[in-house]
Amino acid sequence: MSRTLLLGARVLDPGAPSGPAAVEIVDGVITRVGPAAPERGPHVVALDGALVTPAFVDAHVHATATGLLADGLDLTACPGPRALLDAVAARVAARPGALVWGHGWQDQDWPDGPPTRAALDRAAAGAPVYLSRIDVHSALASTALLDRAPAVTGAAGWSDGPLTGDAHHHARRAALDAVDDTTRDAAQRTFLAAAAAHGIGAVHECAGPDISSVADLAALRRRPGPDVIGYWGEAVTTVADARALLGATGAHGLAGDLFVDGSIGSRTAALAAPYTDAPGCTGNRYLDADAVAAHVVACTQAGTQAGFHVIGDAAAQVFVQGLERAAAAAGPEAVRAARHRVEHLELVDADQIAALARLGVTASVQPLFDALWGGPAGMYAERLGARAAGMNPFAALHAAGVRLALGSDAPVTPLGPWAAVHAAVAHRTPGSGLTRAQAVHAHTVGGHRAAGDADPLAGRLVVGAPASYAVWEGERCLRTVQRGATLHDTLQSTAG
Repeated sequence: MSRTLLLGARVLDPGAPSGPAAVEIVDGVITRVGPAAPERGPHVVALDGALVTPAFVDAHVHATATGLLADGLDLTACPGPRALLDAVAARVAARPGALVWGHGWQDQDWPDGPPTRAALDRAAAGAPVYLSRIDVHSALASTALLDRAPAVTGAAGWSDGPLTGDAHHHARRAALDAVDDTTRDAAQRTFLAAAAAHGIGAVHECAGPDISSVADLAALRRRPGPDVIGYWGEAVTTVADARALLGATGAHGLAGDLFVDGSIGSRTAALAAPYTDAPGCTGNRYLDADAVAAHVVACTQAGTQAGFHVIGDAAAQVFVQGLERAAAAAGPEAVRAARHRVEHLELVDADQIAALARLGVTASVQPLFDALWGGPAGMYAERLGARAAGMNPFAALHAAGVRLALGSDAPVTPLGPWAAVHAAVAHRTPGSGLTRAQAVHAHTVGGHRAAGDADPLAGRLVVGAPASYAVWEGERCLRTVQRGATLHDTLQSTAG
């Protein structure tokens, strides 16, 4: 028998004692949560008031792309195109001919915009270069990389600067194909270790043909560390196709980043009226309501989750229309029971929210989007004008009964559950935020519900629950345990 006793903990759970508590764990299951009593032994960990929370669940990640940044070009603080080109040239000089993988540039404050491909080629000196924008819905790519993706020329979204739409998808696949197995494996191990060190016990990997590969997802799911719930974002039209795709990918569901549209930052999110700063542009539409309905019906009847990437208001309309058509075809009770999900859902109205609540959809949302780009002077306001005040209406979703799950969309925003909790509470539009308790619930219990887990104890610190918890000194994670397995640890048990 394996036994651990956490003494003197502040336990973050609605049913926990208000003062210092003891948490007993036997064979990976919580067996006691109650007032602390003195005890010594090799199994005792004295916490002296440290906080114990359920292990967090990050409900939307891209593991390999995030891990690649440990050895790639982090451009999130890049002040302009000259600095970007200098960073590329320095990396090429250090590793001639090798793939340059970078991420994070933002051009809204660059008066002359991003560099042209000709400028990038001069810095690349013949090397393949892929540099994704912060939202990963557009990218700069060198000619040497695009030569490996001949279909990119003339594809929708092709340009002499950033690639969007199908052109970007072709370029990204070429970049991922250029990542060798050793580099990919190191990136995945780096990502999972970082997640564990942030108190995260499970992640929802949002994979798909335009994002990663079946091999990438399979390798990630085999690795030790936080649990990986893998989704595959590819549309199907029949039950047989759904089952075949699940078998081929090993995915938990056919959800995640199945794109209905793109992103606000790259002006590819689908809008009902043009972008304020780009008259005539209403973004990209990748699926219509009939395609959404067919996918939802097929997944419902196959007994698996469907889900979609939805950001703009026109995309929300397409998604809700498709969902309601699916409910008419498959039955609303069957659709509700399948626990389908939607990613991001940034610009949605009250009627659409009510429909999502009625049909049992979970919204997987990213609070740091608002922290980084919300507010009256943020990127959303620049792109959308007054419409930006309606972005990310977490409070309205919660009040209507839509289940929420919080995530990072790493590498779009960094791993870090407390940052997400703070951003959800301190929403930059008054009245749109959550309470701290609601945010923590959405980042723990909500993550389990988003994966279709109906266990009422999942994400809780109560007797009978799996021992999935994190120990914190302030917001520094001291220990992460998932279902009894220690993933990250800086604590020591006391001697007997």
